[in-house]
Amino acid sequence: MHVDETGIPGTYRVTPERLSDERGVFFEAAKYSVLTERTGLPFAVRQVNNSVSRKGVLRGVHCNDVPDGASKLVTCVRGSMLDVMVDLRVGSPTFGHHEVTRMSAGDGIALYLPGSIGHAFLSLEDGTCVNYLLSTEYVPGAMVDLDALDAELALPWDLTGPPVRSPKDAAAPSLAEVLASGRLPHYSPPPAARTRS
Repeated sequence: MHVDETGIPGTYRVTPERLSDERGVFFEAAKYSVLTERTGLPFAVRQVNNSVSRKGVLRGVHCNDVPDGASKLVTCVRGSMLDVMVDLRVGSPTFGHHEVTRMSAGDGIALYLPGSIGHAFLSLEDGTCVNYLLSTEYVPGAMVDLDALDAELALPWDLTGPPVRSPKDAAAPSLAEVLASGRLPHYSPPPAARTRS
């Protein structure tokens, strides 16, 4: 598998090497030693979540309010989605920047990101299932929500109509409001960035 840092420090796109034959396709979706070596962070799974969404569902933007919040490995295991990561770490050189990845069950692409990075996705077809491998268990009250349609974030959803959102996501505050609340995490260089020279 290939583990490549994205344009947001400390986030990675994982692309598997696919083996195909007459039976179909096989690939390694995640490997502890490769992720740890490439990212500089040991990744042990403590919780596994799945979400299933119909077409047009927009989930997020969500992050944790502490820098050492749960890291996650996100992949699409059925259907397809438009995934967006947003750097919400105060003081980061890429604060407010986003990375967009189109993901589908067949490509096996995964995203590895710390909990301090904002995450959202748009389901592109009915029954889209997203799998999250989390390095820590869910902690009530640690999640920060932002409006995925906030004009200041300007995330490229390319919507053809209003998305389907939970009441919580639809009522989420803007980036300016969350920034003023002091709940956004602060940036510190990722361990992998500190060890490379």
